[in-house]
Amino acid sequence: MPTPDRTSLDAIVGAGRSILEADGLGGLTMQAVAERVGVRAPSLYKRVRSRGELVRLIAAATVDDLAGRLDGAISVNGQDDGQGDALVDDALVDDALVDVARLARAVREFAHERPAAYALVFTPSDESGLEVEALRAASAPLLAVAARIAGPEHALDAARTLTAWVTGFVAMELSGAFRLGGDVDRAFEFGVERIAAALVSTRA
Repeated sequence: MPTPDRTSLDAIVGAGRSILEADGLGGLTMQAVAERVGVRAPSLYKRVRSRGELVRLIAAATVDDLAGRLDGAISVNGQDDGQGDALVDDALVDDALVDVARLARAVREFAHERPAAYALVFTPSDESGLEVEALRAASAPLLAVAARIAGPEHALDAARTLTAWVTGFVAMELSGAFRLGGDVDRAFEFGVERIAAALVSTRA
């Protein structure tokens, strides 16, 4: 059995994330994590002070993961130059709209891959303990694209509008609320296209 020194914090958090997805937040116990990494439960407390801290570390790792995906989703040529006038022609508008769709898809894909972790960070709760700065950093790609399509003065409003629609759609999808048949993927793309177009119109 490995000694505590051979059990890294990354391994503990990784084990916790796997257990969260398999057994939900209720199944995320220090004992379960200890068994997964091959130590006794008391040994975990040398790395993590409590279950609450472990949940907060998992939430932070989840946000970092999602932030990386969002950052990788937007086009390099479409990055905002910070001047507030990035949208000067139809080509740049089209690039921004493509990025909106990519960001929305990235969030949806992440939610399907890690639904429990997604719920942990997108459901308001003191348990996740997410810091505002971490959330701001994770939101940077979305805010940059929002500024390009709606203007800097409406960037936060646009980002919140898009986030609210995507998370609402995904929540209904994951809960099985879409019961009238039809192509859910097509409905998602339809919604993203319409939301993005509406956000561009706010810049006029």
